[in-house]
Amino acid sequence: MKIVRVVDLSHPVTSETQVYPGDPVPHLEQHSTIARDGFNLMSVSMGSQSGTHVDAPFHFDDSGKRIDEIALPLFIGPAVVIDCGQLNSRQEITIESLGDQLAEIEPGDIVLFKTGWSRFYGTDEYFNNPYLNADLVKHLLGLGVLTFGLDAINIDETPDETHGGVGFPAHHLIAKAGGVICENLTNLEAIDFDRPIVSLLPMKFVGIDGAPVRAVAIQVN
Repeated sequence: MKIVRVVDLSHPVTSETQVYPGDPVPHLEQHSTIARDGFNLMSVSMGSQSGTHVDAPFHFDDSGKRIDEIALPLFIGPAVVIDCGQLNSRQEITIESLGDQLAEIEPGDIVLFKTGWSRFYGTDEYFNNPYLNADLVKHLLGLGVLTFGLDAINIDETPDETHGGVGFPAHHLIAKAGGVICENLTNLEAIDFDRPIVSLLPMKFVGIDGAPVRAVAIQVN
């Protein structure tokens, strides 16, 4: 096996990184310098859900696995990129809207939803993201999918205070199944090859709800 290309799917992390409303804003500060200390070192403060990141089941389920407890194969493997077409603000992505694209999904695949919403990153429109319909999530879980990702800030509506009083239905369904979610992906349109190997490996924080990732898609032959 030979690596042909590596596609970066991650947003940069800076003090201007866009975060979910109310989440901690990343703060990067020079702690040590070569002139003063003989080496450069930064102090970094950020939320566990900052930038391109993965959610562990514990994010929405107190009894769910923490980020360090999840089997690594859930974060890396063959992926299917689903083209969601041209979407409007707060549009629900349904089984019917995706046509026959779901037919190519195999158990254990990572499924990435290309909404194109990352083009609004850094603007207020980014918070009006399209989101996954609960029945679509149930269908994919039934196909053996446990890893979901999309190029928007939230797999659910933002903010989500509806759905019969139970907010964040996609998060809850995936957490209950022991799956993981990757949000704030970008550059999915650059994956112009079939069956990419996708890596969403998180930092190994202990006992918490999620972690930033350097998400990439790898083309091999």
